[in-house]
Amino acid sequence: MFRIGPYSIDSRVILAPMAGVTDRPFRQLCRRLGAGLAVSEMVTSDSRLWHTRKSSLRLDHTGEPEPRSVQIAGGDPDMLAEAARLNVANGAQIIDINMGCPAKKVCNKAAGSALLRDEPLVQDILQAVTAAVDVPVTLKIRTGWCPDTRNAIRIGRLAEQSGIAALAIHGRTRADGYRGEAEYSTIARVRDEVSIPLFANGDIDSPRKARQVLELTGADAVMIGRAAQGRPWLPGQIDHFLRTGTERPDPSAQEQEQILTEHLLALYAFYGDYLGVRIARKHVGWYLQTAEGNRDFRQDFNQLETAHDQVSAVAAFFASRLAAA
Repeated sequence: MFRIGPYSIDSRVILAPMAGVTDRPFRQLCRRLGAGLAVSEMVTSDSRLWHTRKSSLRLDHTGEPEPRSVQIAGGDPDMLAEAARLNVANGAQIIDINMGCPAKKVCNKAAGSALLRDEPLVQDILQAVTAAVDVPVTLKIRTGWCPDTRNAIRIGRLAEQSGIAALAIHGRTRADGYRGEAEYSTIARVRDEVSIPLFANGDIDSPRKARQVLELTGADAVMIGRAAQGRPWLPGQIDHFLRTGTERPDPSAQEQEQILTEHLLALYAFYGDYLGVRIARKHVGWYLQTAEGNRDFRQDFNQLETAHDQVSAVAAFFASRLAAA
């Protein structure tokens, strides 16, 4: 469908990097269910912090399908270049630079979307990272820092001139956060200015919306973020619709139970029982957010302290749904 350096991606659907969400178990699950590419959670460019358990887990790509795309975040060109080199040595096959994260704790460190306010620094970072590694480097941005300073077109040109292999754009400024509608028109204007692969991100929550966004923007692919939380099958549904024009129904309750249980077991195996149990709580909340009786179940589920009890509770919840059907 499109290429990132030497890698041919046979899908127009990418799982967006999301801190605290797109860990290795979730990436592997989404890839198995149809995502063409899944980008890792952002890893700090400060390698002095990589000894922490949090960073070591984010740097673990064991068993992931190729190509492995790892996102790095920071504001210093030399540190980002070194982080790129170290990640490639650790198995990364694509390096993605984060200039899109709107979180205050990231922007306050002059990283993420805060970088969009300093175009010379953006250029220095892009040139330093692309020169540091021999794998493709991609970039994720927003449309600008605020509505009065939209500069995605200029950043897109800088990206292409600096050797960036693909560009993802979330259709909002940093000031917008996740409020209001995504501005696909800006992404379309960037499409007119750059020839590298372009990925449209923001508010894409269904197969039909994905097709609409591709038509509006001329992008090569859509990048799915929050809508995949609790719906790891959504990228695969979108891919199927874009290929065939027919909609694949949501998994049955029995299939959803199997997927959720698979996800839980992967979390326990990856994080260990203590941390895995705690991380599982938010994922179960997302999976069941529209299910009848979900609020009471979630309150009880969040009190459970063992992996065995969580798996048993999920099985009992789905059994009661099937019995009521």
